Amino acid sequence: MYYIGLMSGTSADGIDLALVSFTDNAAPENSDIQLVASYFQPYQADLAQRIKSLYNSAEDEIDLSGSLDIELAHVFSHAVTAFLKQQELTPQDIIAIGNHGQTIRHRPTAKFPFTLQIGCSQTLACLTGIKVIGQFRQKDIALGGQGAPLVPAFHQKIFNNTEQDVFFVNIGGIANISYLPVKEGTQVQGFDTGPGNALLDDWFVHCHTDATIQYDESGQWASSGELHKPLLAQLLSDPYFALPAPKSTGREHFTFDWLKQHLASIEETSLKPIQSRDIQATLATFTAITIAQEIKQLSQCAQVITCGGGVHNNYLMKLLADCLNEANDKHNYSLVSASSLAIDSDALEAMAFAWLAYANINGLPSNMPSVTGASRACSLGLSYLP
Repeated sequence: MYYIGLMSGTSADGIDLALVSFTDNAAPENSDIQLVASYFQPYQADLAQRIKSLYNSAEDEIDLSGSLDIELAHVFSHAVTAFLKQQELTPQDIIAIGNHGQTIRHRPTAKFPFTLQIGCSQTLACLTGIKVIGQFRQKDIALGGQGAPLVPAFHQKIFNNTEQDVFFVNIGGIANISYLPVKEGTQVQGFDTGPGNALLDDWFVHCHTDATIQYDESGQWASSGELHKPLLAQLLSDPYFALPAPKSTGREHFTFDWLKQHLASIEETSLKPIQSRDIQATLATFTAITIAQEIKQLSQCAQVITCGGGVHNNYLMKLLADCLNEANDKHNYSLVSASSLAIDSDALEAMAFAWLAYANINGLPSNMPSVTGASRACSLGLSYLP
C-alpha cells in the first residue's frame, strides 16, 4: 500500500517527498513501514522569498497568502507528478498523499490559538487525482494542544530501543526533539528547542548577497569565526527558552528582525563592531546549546539521533557533540546521524506525514497528548477527494 508524504519546512528551501509502503500484519496499528524512495524539489528563489514574507504581518497578506495557497498546491502537484514518473507509478498506485503544507504562522499560545499551513489540499487532490489528507495540526489545537510537534509519535512507531533513552533531534529551520524514554511509565515528550538553521541561513544570505547557495555549506564560514559571549547571552535571554514543555515556536518568532534587534542591543554597549563571521559562529553555538540543554534536562545518558538539514553542517554537529559531552560532565551521550542507522534523515519528516495519512484513513490515533498538551489522543487530518 503506497502513500506519499509531502513536507515543506520553515527553511522554505523546497519540498521533501517520501514514497512509503505499509504492509498490514493482522491489524493496521501493527503495519510494517518502509521507505521506498524519496524526492526533493527546491523552491525557486522568488517563491521562497514570498513564502518567508508571510512569516510576519504585512500589508495585503490575505491576498498574498490566498494566492500562494493555490500556487503552492500547483508546485506540490508538479513535484508529485515528477516523483511518480521517476518511480514508474501512476496516481492509481497511491492510496493517499499526506500533505503537511507550508507553515506561515503558528500561534499556539494566542487568546484563540491557531496554526496556518498553505498549499491547498483540495486543489492538490484535484490536480493529482489522488486523495489528500491535510490540515493535520488543527484538531490537536482544538483539543487544547500545541499542534506541534507531530513527528514524535512516528519516531516511537519506527524506533524502539529497549537499552537506553533515545532522542531524535530534527534540525530544520526550527529545531525540535523527540524524547523516547526507556523507563517504563515515563512519557514520550517532544517540543521545539528554538532556531535550527533559520537564523544561520538568514545571516549567511545577508552577508553573502552574491553567493550561489543560500546557506553556510558544512558550516565552513561559522568555523572561521569566534564565539561572542555577550551576544550568546543576549540570544539565550529570550523567554521561550525558559518555558516548560509542551511548547512550540516558529519563524514568526525567531525572525531576522529578532536577530537584528539583539545585535543592535549588543552593539550599543560594545567598543567595536562584531565581525560577521563571529556572529555566524555564535549563532551556530546558540543552536547547539539550546538543543543540548533541553536534552540534558530530560536524560543523563542517551542515544541522540540527528536528522534534518542541520546534519549536513559539520561544524554545527561538532558543537552539538561538544555541548552534550562537556569536560567534567557526568552526562553520557552518543551522537549519531539517522543515516548511520539506515534511516534516511532527509526523508524522515516526509515519511511521518505519509504515516499520518495512513493513520487517518485507518482511524488510528496519531497525536500524543504528552507531547502537544492536547486533552486526548485522536486521529489527525482532514480528507480531500479528487
